[in-house]
Amino acid sequence: MTLFGGIEGGGTKFICAVGTGPEDIRAETRFPTTMPQETLGHAIAFFKEQERMLGRLEALGVATFGPIDPRLDSKTYGKVLPTPKPGWAGADIVSSLMKVFDIPIGFDTDVNGAALAEWRWGAAQGCDPLVYLTIGTGIGGGLLINGSLVHGLLHPEMGHVLLPHDREVDPFPGSCPFHGDCFEGLATGPAMEKRWGQKAETLPPDHPAWALEAHYISLALAGFICTFSPQRIVLGGGVMGQPHLFPMIHREVKALLNGYIQSEQILNRIEDYIVPTGLGGRAGVLGAIALAQQAVNKIPI
Repeated sequence: MTLFGGIEGGGTKFICAVGTGPEDIRAETRFPTTMPQETLGHAIAFFKEQERMLGRLEALGVATFGPIDPRLDSKTYGKVLPTPKPGWAGADIVSSLMKVFDIPIGFDTDVNGAALAEWRWGAAQGCDPLVYLTIGTGIGGGLLINGSLVHGLLHPEMGHVLLPHDREVDPFPGSCPFHGDCFEGLATGPAMEKRWGQKAETLPPDHPAWALEAHYISLALAGFICTFSPQRIVLGGGVMGQPHLFPMIHREVKALLNGYIQSEQILNRIEDYIVPTGLGGRAGVLGAIALAQQAVNKIPI
């Protein structure tokens, strides 16, 4: 059977897997994200070992934290662009892999990869356009329209949109090193911890932190709904592991849209429109496998 390799490059850990999809993962490993040479060296060693055991891989896919350059015609294609992650700005991920593996390599953001995986196998099957957001250590968004992941100047950066920020209600200045109080600066897990003085997962469900968090997420989603008109929005990441957040978001998004979007999904079935990830924590690495399949045109994307 044709096998594909996938790399989910996260800010704290890398996950590598070999397989063809959610029901067929032959091997998997994870290790901390350290410096690029060491981290990519662990990934390369894993795939070389799997090729010895399972046979030659057809392609590799990389779904990684960003910002990155996914433009094939760019001189910085395959590289990590300026990032808060120490040591990773300029890291040449694709070239490092191509020196060892003479196979096609798909390369995109971790959130675009997760969007692709949710569309193919998860909570957004048959939904196009699709928005996928991860809300955790950072905030990122993947966008799929007409069966294709969206790129442009670079790739979507939904975590860095600017939101209304009432400083009388929330005097927290924001934690984004680039923009201060953008979406990511206001609503990540680390931002919540800085604002409230304890980790988000330790805050009780009735803590005011959650109403504020739902508010910022809902502001962003209302904007994405008006801009992209997605058929579904999938929310993943550690912060969204709090189940009481979803009903709060459903109510507030409807209130913010105020009946303007005349869609049955929003008016009467919003709990089926803004949904949790169907693939859980595996969306990223499965997205990397989907990117590998896309790279050799095994799957029409």
